[in-house]
Amino acid sequence: MIIKFFIAAVFSATLIMMPAPSLAAQKNSSKTDIYQLLNLFGDVFERTRQDYVEEIGEEKLIEAALNGMLTSLDPHSSYLNKKDFDDMQVQTSGQFGGLGIEVTMESGYVKVISPIDDTPAYRAGIKPGDYITHLDSEPVLGLTLSQAVDKMRGTVGKKIEITIRRKGKKPFDVTITRAIIKIRSVRSNTEKNVGYIRITSFNENTDVSVKKAVSLIKEEIGDDLAGFVLDLRNNPGGLLDQAIAVSDLFLEQGEIVSTRSRKANDTQRYNAHNGDVINGLPIVVLINDGSASASEIVAGALQDHGRAVLIGTKTFGKGSVQTIMPLPGHGAMRLTTARYYTPSGRSIQAKGIEPDIEVKPAHVEYYDSLYKRSEANLRNALDNGESNKKDSDKKSKKKKKAKKSKKSKKDSSDALLDESNVEEKPEDYQLLRAYDLIRGLSLYRKAVNG
Repeated sequence: MIIKFFIAAVFSATLIMMPAPSLAAQKNSSKTDIYQLLNLFGDVFERTRQDYVEEIGEEKLIEAALNGMLTSLDPHSSYLNKKDFDDMQVQTSGQFGGLGIEVTMESGYVKVISPIDDTPAYRAGIKPGDYITHLDSEPVLGLTLSQAVDKMRGTVGKKIEITIRRKGKKPFDVTITRAIIKIRSVRSNTEKNVGYIRITSFNENTDVSVKKAVSLIKEEIGDDLAGFVLDLRNNPGGLLDQAIAVSDLFLEQGEIVSTRSRKANDTQRYNAHNGDVINGLPIVVLINDGSASASEIVAGALQDHGRAVLIGTKTFGKGSVQTIMPLPGHGAMRLTTARYYTPSGRSIQAKGIEPDIEVKPAHVEYYDSLYKRSEANLRNALDNGESNKKDSDKKSKKKKKAKKSKKSKKDSSDALLDESNVEEKPEDYQLLRAYDLIRGLSLYRKAVNG
């Protein structure tokens, strides 16, 4: 050990004493290293092509090498051959064929970011965080993401069996029929005096659709409009410019998002323009672990500006920007070129956005007591001084009420015993909380503003 240490020390001292190589020499050395590595690649390519146990095409080898180079960087960079590139362009335009799930690659398996609303995968019960381990009994392990996606796509009407691994459950198989996936990125309705807007993804027309939804809700509710719930749950993202445009609809000024690449000079900042389409009405944004990428940009911008209250659970945490670089005649490459930051300077990459109020999904069970308690039911209760009715009428009413109450109690008891009479309706607990919060914020706003 002492000898080794001594040799290292002498070598280190020698390095310090040697003159630094010139910049030109460093550049030449770097070029030589690159050429040597390219020669190594050429050698491996040629030996594989000649000696592999089965004959394999040059194009397939090169595509695999390109994909390997890019996918080893991060889960979102990849090589797209011409077919994959065409499919991606169709997808961002709002219609494509397949199962209807947004996926990524993790630990060699396909991980579901989010099922898309009203698609075969959504109806089959696929959930965010599910791992797909087999496709038609063939293991996913060893496939690239694009290869796995290609296997999931296919002839419309043809079935595929996928094996799901879900936390807390044994692996199980689900059979799904492929269909044309038409993405309706924006849906809306009203709940009494609250407007509800659901954004399922960010494609080319999302901002226009949101603007139209706001206009329809305003027209339907009128002056009683309390505010809006913006539902971004299970929204896997989409186009960056659409996330910026949607955020801009609800902000008057300030930064929406910034993107920072390797070079400091390439930093870009996107700011809001004057004009809030809902004139400062309260907003509650619903998020969960299926909210990723573009939906996190919107949630982060509205949260940092104090423009909305976020409720739900922590988001997915995809805070990187991918640039599609066409390669003429050979498809394109999808390369992660920047991280994005919320207006306060937060990078949510691999962290996600925490909601202001955590609301986990829950089953709502309403409890209706058989015995109602009230001051009016007490013996000799004092009246409120506004009644002009005679005591005899009161007594008569009380007798009728008592008889009716007795009968209703019996009926209620029978109903409780007969479970077949209970009609269960699934309730979205997170959405119910959002509606309550909007109405509370609206009341507070009116009280403060007089």
